Formats: sequence, C-alpha cells, structure tokens
Amino acid sequence: MRKEDCLFCKIVAGEIPSTKVYEDERVLAFEDVSPQMPVHTLIVPKDHYDNIGDGVPDEELGYLFNTVRKVADIKGIAESGYRVIVNTNNDAQQSVHHLHVHVLGGAPMNSGDPSRK
Repeated sequence: MRKEDCLFCKIVAGEIPSTKVYEDERVLAFEDVSPQMPVHTLIVPKDHYDNIGDGVPDEELGYLFNTVRKVADIKGIAESGYRVIVNTNNDAQQSVHHLHVHVLGGAPMNSGDPSRK
C-alpha cells in the first residue's frame, strides 16, 4: 500500500533518489539527508503506515526491527554500539509521516552527564 503524497513512498518507488544501504522485498534502508551522527540510516517498511501507532501488524514491526541489526552490521557499528529511534507524530518531531526507524552511531554519544564518557 502506498500514499501518493508521501516522500518515503516516493523513495521506495524509486521516484526520488536515495543512498541505499539495504533493500529487500519488505523494507528499504537509506542514508538520512540531514545526518545527526556519522552513521544515520533510516529504515522504512515498503508499505505505508503513518507511524508506529497506525495498526502496523506485529510481523511487520518485528521484521522492521530485525532489520536494524543487518543495517548496523553493514554500517560497521554493530559491535561499537548504536541508538535506535522511532519518532511518532508532531510533538515527537516526526517530520515524515511514514513509519521509519533511525539507526544512529559511528561516534560516542553524549549522555548529558559529564562524568560519563
């Protein structure tokens, strides 16, 4: 299923170019155009869901999150560590309303606590 005015649906369809990291029949992973870390990859289901609360079937969510490790391996951050983020709706700063997972890593992340490194 596709939403015609959705940026990520257009990327999945190949109508808008992206830097692909991983693709199979159910998901597409590509580089974020405004990375917040040295590694900032987005993983999207090929079917359109507005967000994680949009009645996404359990098997689809499981598949999406199981792809995170594959992307971390491809990007070389599986062992050093990475952060996984899913923003949901406007208050959480979801900028594209197509379910997507951010995989961030490639450098130490600041915890906000100066005693931690």
